[in-house]
Amino acid sequence: ARVLVTGPNGAGKELVAHAIHSQSERSRGPMIEVNCAAIPSELIESELFGHVKGSFTGAIKDKSGKFEQATGGTIFLDEIGDMSLVAQAKVPQAFCDRNQRSVS
Repeated sequence: ARVLVTGPNGAGKELVAHAIHSQSERSRGPMIEVNCAAIPSELIESELFGHVKGSFTGAIKDKSGKFEQATGGTIFLDEIGDMSLVAQAKVPQAFCDRNQRSVS
């Protein structure tokens, strides 16, 4: 399930995310944390979704994204509101794509 935890900075959203992960069926999987505010806007999509070698200047090898790294576990996207609107719009699609693959 997808969970939205809201609150001001310092409210303990990360602690809530860890508690949810530890009590979930995915607790044996990885807990991948991403501070979206700390990643430059030109790199956020590559960090979240990965890339293949040669897809842009400097992409010298394939790189898995945080969503792929969280397979079987939990991904915690902190400060998602600081991402570009374009990147924010791709996040729900990533969840939908993952659900379709796991059902197939």
